[in-house]
Amino acid sequence: MGIAVLVHQSKNVALLAAMLVVPSQVPAAAPVDRAYIKSLEAPGKTVLVIEYYDGANTVASRKGYASAAGFRAVSALDVRVDSETTLHLYGVEPCEGEMVNRREGFSGSCSDFGRQHLQILLKSPKVILCRAFVSEENAPRQDVTCFGYYYFPGVLDSIDNFEEQLLSIGALRLAKNQDGSPMRPDLVDAEKIGRHGYGMWADPRTRP
Repeated sequence: MGIAVLVHQSKNVALLAAMLVVPSQVPAAAPVDRAYIKSLEAPGKTVLVIEYYDGANTVASRKGYASAAGFRAVSALDVRVDSETTLHLYGVEPCEGEMVNRREGFSGSCSDFGRQHLQILLKSPKVILCRAFVSEENAPRQDVTCFGYYYFPGVLDSIDNFEEQLLSIGALRLAKNQDGSPMRPDLVDAEKIGRHGYGMWADPRTRP
């Protein structure tokens, strides 16, 4: 079906809990509730809900959007919600410069490779659920972690974390803090999967 979550399902390392991530803080939020995310479906539309958490890890507010055309990746890390709001996947990044992956028939910039795969994840979810701290609520570019609910009768019924999927297929890599530690320690195992020669890691130039 050309959907990353299907092609790479065997490589999936499921998160047991969603992580809310901002610089120097990684408080754990509740796992994604399957019944709740399914209840957000709207026939013929892609639904996107942003939950904003306070310091006590409770949902302080929510914003919801629905689009018949779906949502668009405007970079390897950014999803355009509307003319005023862009969601930014936190703690991950594309490689630098150019890359080649012969298996996927790709030759071009690392940023374009990441954007193409983020767009694949955005192509067919019934629901996209994103989480951020309440301090992000009115920002034009909001740091988030996002999940997609994918349903194909008899084939797939899955909730997948965007950043985890993109790391495990080598479309992105973990961003680092100034001390060299990963900004998303919860996703180290996902990057290890990608480093087995997938995506950017198929090109020796991307290896540290």
